[in-house]
Amino acid sequence: MADTVKTPSRNCDEEVPLLPGSLEVPKRPTPLPKVQIVILLLACLIKPIASQSILPYINQLVSELDIVGGDTRKVGYYAGLIESLFFVTEALTVLQWSRVSDRVGRKPVLLLGTFGLCLSMLCFGLSRTFWALVLSRCITGALNGNIGITKSVMGELTDATNRAQGFALLPMTWSIGIMFGPAIGGSLARPQDHFPRLFAASFWGDYPYFLPSLVAAMFAASAFVLMLLFLNEPRPTMADGEETSRGGDYGTIDERYGASGSNELDGPVPLKSLLVPKVLVPVACHASISVLQIALIALQALFYSTPIEDGGLGFTPATSGFWMSCQGVANGIVQAFFFAPLISKLGARTLFRIGHGAYTLSFGLFPIVHLIAWRSGIVWSVWAFLACQLLLCVLQSMSFSCVLLYLNSSAPQKALGAVNGLSQTTASIARAIGPALATSMFAYSVEHNLVGGYAVYFVMIALTLATSRFIAMLPVEPGK
Repeated sequence: MADTVKTPSRNCDEEVPLLPGSLEVPKRPTPLPKVQIVILLLACLIKPIASQSILPYINQLVSELDIVGGDTRKVGYYAGLIESLFFVTEALTVLQWSRVSDRVGRKPVLLLGTFGLCLSMLCFGLSRTFWALVLSRCITGALNGNIGITKSVMGELTDATNRAQGFALLPMTWSIGIMFGPAIGGSLARPQDHFPRLFAASFWGDYPYFLPSLVAAMFAASAFVLMLLFLNEPRPTMADGEETSRGGDYGTIDERYGASGSNELDGPVPLKSLLVPKVLVPVACHASISVLQIALIALQALFYSTPIEDGGLGFTPATSGFWMSCQGVANGIVQAFFFAPLISKLGARTLFRIGHGAYTLSFGLFPIVHLIAWRSGIVWSVWAFLACQLLLCVLQSMSFSCVLLYLNSSAPQKALGAVNGLSQTTASIARAIGPALATSMFAYSVEHNLVGGYAVYFVMIALTLATSRFIAMLPVEPGK
């Protein structure tokens, strides 16, 4: 007879059979609180729309600022710096915002972060110098406490019976954002060129990239109003054993700061008490896939826009935006319909390993695509390989859903914000390094013809293989 487990939930306390190789999820999971989840997902949606909307035109914008002296091979240095500084300031503040949310509540910090994103996008669109662009991105990063807090809220809105279902929605929302974001940036940049009658005023000539920034800011403003009016402060109902199932055995950690093994934590958990392998290993895994993902995204944007003779494909902003949007469409569909069955079939660690390993193939496709384009132009085989890369990106996104399950199962309830903040801090540091490192290596490889101009891709493949060691340190399933 199959083993059974008493699985805590908000509505039931029943014994259910354990399926081999699956999460301990009963057949009848607790229904998700739909209204609150939808509002939370809107809060998650505005960041990818804002960040991804600049990718189709950021390299063109940098070249128009006349800081590269007309040498398109050097654009990658400055574009990567603009993208990285956002994550530098985010890394410096996101843990503090998450700790504040543990004390004053999630909603006030979410509202402040959304307001800051709206303001910074307007500033970005009105920037006419390189340093103004840098300052606006730094403002976005400094006020962006939302990214860690939304994960905490999702953990508080779900329980052990529906947590995998809830966390699968977060990468799906990111996918929707990377579908709309590049489309907004690619189609609305330089509106006088595309819609001369509607945007005939001189303002649109002086600020050719304000329109996509304005649209992204309007998304943020709409989300702010909805959260202000309808989002409830999460107050999770703790069923028997829920805190233990979320955080595992934290008795030894409690003893370190005088709780004598008690699971009742008085006040915020000291940060140093969370620096244990059960927390640090998922944090390291999150950081590793974060640096790989942001490096891949930055390389894609630069690769698409760079002329073929300089190592890219020479796409227009509209073409780049369209293709990156296709990736978001595919990602959202797969996350919505296939993540939960796949994680039940394969297990969280195996699915994470597959998604992580897919980065090796994605980076390896860049030189193949460029060689074909350089010899034959943009032919059907170029699009075929780009489509393969797009499908690999879908697998990579699943690894984020897996690591979020590990992170939230490692945290006691009162330290949920701190754990997510710690994880997001390390991920932000990794993402700060990723764009500048990847795009600078791209520019340096092309400028000095290292390995035929493809050295950057071999470095990123080596980094993928090196970080795979963290996966072996994970337990088979979250919470084990």
